[in-house]
Amino acid sequence: MVRGKTVIEKIENTTSRQVTFSKRKGGLFKKARELGVLCDAQVGVLLFSNTGRLYDYSNSNSRMKSLLERYQQVKEGQQFMSASAQAKFWQAEGERLRQQLHNLQENNRQLLGQHLSGLGLEDLSGLEKQLETSLHNIRLAKDQLTIDEIEEFNKKGNLVHQENVELHKELNIIHQENIYLQSKLNGQPEANGAITSSSSQCSIAARDSANLVRLELSKPHHAEKDEEPESPTLGL
Repeated sequence: MVRGKTVIEKIENTTSRQVTFSKRKGGLFKKARELGVLCDAQVGVLLFSNTGRLYDYSNSNSRMKSLLERYQQVKEGQQFMSASAQAKFWQAEGERLRQQLHNLQENNRQLLGQHLSGLGLEDLSGLEKQLETSLHNIRLAKDQLTIDEIEEFNKKGNLVHQENVELHKELNIIHQENIYLQSKLNGQPEANGAITSSSSQCSIAARDSANLVRLELSKPHHAEKDEEPESPTLGL
C-alpha cells in the first residue's frame, strides 16, 4: 500500500507534535554526527523547542562555545577585516590547529600506554574501550584475510589437481600406444621366419627337380650302350 506524502505544516495535536519533534531532533543530530565523521568537518547544531528548551550538538573537542566563537570571528571578518585583524585571526586559527594536533598526539600516546599518570578512572575506561574496539576490528580484518588466503589456496589446489588428472590421462594414452607398438614389433620376426622357411622349401624342391631331370636324361644313354651288338669273330 502506497504511503501518502507528509504535508509540511504545523502539527496541531500537542502530543503528536512532541513525538515528531523528538524523532526529527534525533535524526538531525545523527546526520550532523555522520557529516562530521565522513567529511572531517566541525559541526554544531542549536535547537530550541516551542517550550524554550535548548538542545545542542557539537562534534568539536572544544565544545559548542569555541565553535560559536570561531563562527563569530569568521562572521565579523567577512564583514570587515583589516590586515591586523586577519593576522590575529589566522594566528588564533594556527594556535587552535596546534592545540588540536597536540590533543591527537597525546591521545595516541595514551593509547600506546604512555602518559597515563594524570588520567582518572573514567578516562582510563574510555581508553580501554577504544583499545578493545581497535583489537576487535584488527581481529576481524585478520580473520577475513585468513579466509581469503585459504580460498585462494583451495583454488590453486583444485587447478593443480585438474592438471594432474590431465597428465595421468596423457600418460595412459602414451602407455597404450607403447603397448600397441611393442606388440607390432614382436609380431615382425615370425612373419620373416615364415617367408624364409617357404623360400628354403622352394629351393630344396627346385634342387630335387633338377637332379631328377639329370637322372632321367642319363638313363637312355646307358641303355643304348647295353644294346650294341658284339663284333663277329672271323676265323681266318
